[in-house]
Amino acid sequence: MLRVSEIRLPIDHPPAALAGAVAARLGIAEEAVGELRVFRRSCDARRTGAPSFIYSVDVAVPNEAALLERFADDPQLQATPDMRYRFVGRAPAQLATRPIVVGFGPAGIFAALILAQSGFRPIVLERGKAVRERTQDTWGLWRKKLLNPESNVQFGEGGAGTFSDGKLYSQIRDPKHYGRKVLEEFVKAGASAEILYVGKPHIGTFRLVGMVEQIRHEIERLGGEVRFQQRVTGLHSERGRVRGVTLASGEELCGEAVILALGHSARDTFEMLHRAGVHLEAKPFSIGFRIEHPQSLIDRARFGPHAGNPLLGAADYKLVHHCRNGRSVYSFCMCPGGTVVAATSEPQRVVTNGMSQYSRNERNANAGIVVGITPLDYPGGPLAGVELQRQLEARAFELGGGTYEAPGQLVGDFLADRPSTRLGRVLPSYQPGVRLTNLARALPDYAVAAIREALPAFDRQIRGFAMPDAVLTGVETRTSSPVRITRGDDCQSVNLRGLYPAGEGAGYAGGILSAAVDGIRVAEAVTREMLAAAVRSG
Repeated sequence: MLRVSEIRLPIDHPPAALAGAVAARLGIAEEAVGELRVFRRSCDARRTGAPSFIYSVDVAVPNEAALLERFADDPQLQATPDMRYRFVGRAPAQLATRPIVVGFGPAGIFAALILAQSGFRPIVLERGKAVRERTQDTWGLWRKKLLNPESNVQFGEGGAGTFSDGKLYSQIRDPKHYGRKVLEEFVKAGASAEILYVGKPHIGTFRLVGMVEQIRHEIERLGGEVRFQQRVTGLHSERGRVRGVTLASGEELCGEAVILALGHSARDTFEMLHRAGVHLEAKPFSIGFRIEHPQSLIDRARFGPHAGNPLLGAADYKLVHHCRNGRSVYSFCMCPGGTVVAATSEPQRVVTNGMSQYSRNERNANAGIVVGITPLDYPGGPLAGVELQRQLEARAFELGGGTYEAPGQLVGDFLADRPSTRLGRVLPSYQPGVRLTNLARALPDYAVAAIREALPAFDRQIRGFAMPDAVLTGVETRTSSPVRITRGDDCQSVNLRGLYPAGEGAGYAGGILSAAVDGIRVAEAVTREMLAAAVRSG
C-alpha cells in the first residue's frame, strides 16, 4: 500500500470525498482506488472561518511501484511502513528467576505486558490498590477531605495517568512504531478504535479504569503476577548487581532483573535508592498553577463560527511564552471540558492536576500554566527538587486553609497583585474546594513574575485568555519527575547492573504514551539480557 499525506478536506465533507481526493492527488481514476485506511486525521483550525481535516491515508492502487517512482521527490507519498510489533525473543523453558516490575503505571504496565507476551511471567509490585478500590480512595479525598497516602491520584493501578484526560499523543521519536503497539493494545482492552487515527487521541478517565483492568487480566492470563499494596523498601545487591528487593511487609523477593517504573511521585522510594547508592541526578521540571476558562470561550477563539460543531468537539490549545527574565511559561496537560483535581499523595500538602472524561463536556477548560525551572534553581543534590516540591505544596496547603482546599485567585486580581475576595463568572471545579487568596505567595517571585508577563501574551493568541474572572488554582508541581535515575544505552542503571529505570518517574518519559513506549523499550532490554544470561549458563 501507499501512504498519502496532507489530504485536506472541509470538516463536513461526505465520506466518498476522501477517495476522490486521493485519486486526484495520484492522478488516477477514482475507480482505481482500492482499499483505503485512514492512518491519521487531524484538524487545522488556524483559519477560524474554514477549519479543515487533514488526512494521511494508506491506499491500495494498481502499479504502486510506478507511482512511487513518479512521486519519488514528493515526501507526502511513500510506501506504507510495516508497523507490526516484533518481539525480540521468547523466554527459555526454564527460568532461573522471574523479572520484577516495580510500579503499575503506563511504563510498568507495558513492560509487564511485553515480558508476559514473551513468556517471562513477570512479578509486578504496585504499592497502591487495584484501580476500582483506588478510585474509591481518590473520591474520599475529593469529597470528604480524607487522604490515603498509598492510594490516590498518584499511587495505584494505572498510575497518575488514570486520573487525567487520557491523552495518547506525544512528540517522541518512534522509528520502531512502539506507539502503534501501545494504541493497538489499548483498543484490544476496550478503547475506541478512533485512537488509532485521530491526531490527538484521548481516552478519558472512566474508560481508562476498565482498560487497565483488562490489560492486567491479560498479563495474569499469560503467567504474570500482579501484587497490590506491595511497597518496595529496599534493594539487594552483590558485586554491583541487583539480586532482589525487600517489601514493607519484610518479604524478600529474589530477582536479577528489576524494572523501576515508579512514577514521578514515589519520593520515599527515591530516598531509598539514594541511600542504597543508586546513581540519581536532579533534572528540570516546571511549577505553576491551573487556569480555568469557560470551554465556550476557548471553542469560539479556536473555531470561530464553527464552535460547538460536534465534528470538532471541545477545543484545546498549546501556548508558550519566553519571558524577559529568561524563563519560559507554557500550557501543560490541557484538559478540554474537564475539571481540576486534587492530586496530592502526602499529608498536609496540596497539588493540582487536570482531568477530562471521554466526552469532554464539562463547563470549564483547564490547563497548567507553568514555568520551567532547572537544578540551578534548587541546588543541593539529586533530591533537592523533591524538597522544593514539598515546600511549595505545604505552602499551598496553608494558603488553602489547611483542609485540602486549594488556594485560588482570579486572573485580574493576580495581575493586579491583590487578593481575590469573590468569584466571577467562572466557578472553579477543584474539589474539595477553593479558598480565595493571593497566589503571589504560593510560588517563587521569579515564577510569579513570569506568569504575570505570560498571561497577557497568551491573551493576544486566544482572545479572553486573561479575562479578569478566569480562575487560577494552586499549585501545579508534579509536571514531571524532579529526579533522573541515570541509565546507560542498555537501559540499566549506570552503577547497578540488573536495575532498569523506566518511564516518567525515572526521568525518561512524560505522559501516558511516552511512558508506555519506554516500558516496551526497557522490557526488550530485559529480554535481551535474560536470554544472554541463559546462553551463558548453558
